[in-house]
Amino acid sequence: MMGNGLMMGIREAGRVRRLRGALALAAASTLLSGCGGGSMFGDSSDPSPSIGDRFSQLFGSRSQAVGENPPPPVDNELSCPPVRIRPGASTYAVGLPGKPATGTDLRYQATITRTARDCTQNGDQITARIGIQGRVISGPAGSPATVEVPIRVAVVQGGVQERTVTTKVYRTTVSMSAAGNDPFSLVAEDIVYPAPTATTVDSYIFYIGFDPQALTPEPRAARRKKK
Repeated sequence: MMGNGLMMGIREAGRVRRLRGALALAAASTLLSGCGGGSMFGDSSDPSPSIGDRFSQLFGSRSQAVGENPPPPVDNELSCPPVRIRPGASTYAVGLPGKPATGTDLRYQATITRTARDCTQNGDQITARIGIQGRVISGPAGSPATVEVPIRVAVVQGGVQERTVTTKVYRTTVSMSAAGNDPFSLVAEDIVYPAPTATTVDSYIFYIGFDPQALTPEPRAARRKKK
């Protein structure tokens, strides 16, 4: 008869395999959606409400899977900088308290699967909208009922010395289902920055990525002692 420790090890190994399979399925879905040029979460013609409706209504087919080239601008459309994921910020993994977010201690992991952007110019200011879609997958340790996903969006002028033009953090809450494989969608609509010059416009980049530090509460200011 197998010991309890061996049986528990077999069960945990099975959970890890299921998580890996779910991650692989999500990646495959991303590639398939990129081939069609539309949103992997449905489009605005779908009569039933979905988490991607806002994304699809704003950007339609003008989006791309991660790693895919953005569609070219249409006639008279202001060209936008490309959207890239900041190195080291492509995934957001959370483990049990005090444990690394790996193996059987992983509670959930979020990934970005699709992006979109558009820009409008008003005088010497550019207003950009950045659309982000992704998935949150439960890990072997089990995810909470809701997950808060922090994403930073930055406008950066690339070059030998990279310069951040503007940056802002956005948060979206994901309700986790029993399946533990749930989409999220976020549209940052208030990115405003000075219009680049003709010589610098090609060096601008929209950088996005998960920013766990944004969820850390700010320290309270020390109270002054009464004299």
